[in-house]
Amino acid sequence: MRSLSEIDTVSKRSSRAAGYSWGIAEEIGKNIRLLEIFSLPGIKNLNSFFKKKKEIRLENISIIKQDNEAGKNEYCPIIAGVNFLDQIKTLETLNEITFKKVSYPLLFLPFVSRAAEVIGKRIFLKMDDREFLLNFNNNIYSNYTKNEIIESAENIYLKVLENRDSFEEKEWNELYKLSEETFVEENESLKQGGAGAGLTDND
Repeated sequence: MRSLSEIDTVSKRSSRAAGYSWGIAEEIGKNIRLLEIFSLPGIKNLNSFFKKKKEIRLENISIIKQDNEAGKNEYCPIIAGVNFLDQIKTLETLNEITFKKVSYPLLFLPFVSRAAEVIGKRIFLKMDDREFLLNFNNNIYSNYTKNEIIESAENIYLKVLENRDSFEEKEWNELYKLSEETFVEENESLKQGGAGAGLTDND
């Protein structure tokens, strides 16, 4: 099994060889590492993308809007992802964002995962019929479990989710009340621990 360090390094170097700047190549290395950590086929999709990259025409997008639709060709997932991550502080206010026609969309996904960490909010992403819940770049919940290459996505939908507790206030209060029973124990423990404070064998 390849180490995460190997995955990062080889992804970065191959990205540079494929024509991306070292800066972007480093981002790709981090992203493929993330995909593999989350058990998503990063290496498989990156390798396929680079093999076909010279044969397909891709559109680059610089300014991300609420609705983004490519022209004749599909969006490059790397450039779209880099700019999405760079602009996430502004994009957060849009709440919902769509992309139409994205090549190798799985390579776009880790940029969104990292963006969730930047803004401290979960992001829901739907890639045609595949759904992903990106949790602050810590983990990903998804209905997609296949180890396959996704060459294209007709529609990508993103929604920034507001942070909410998963429990009712009543449940919190009940648990907090129970936790208060330890306060007396802690105080007694501190008193006993401090009873001999400052004393020495010669006192």
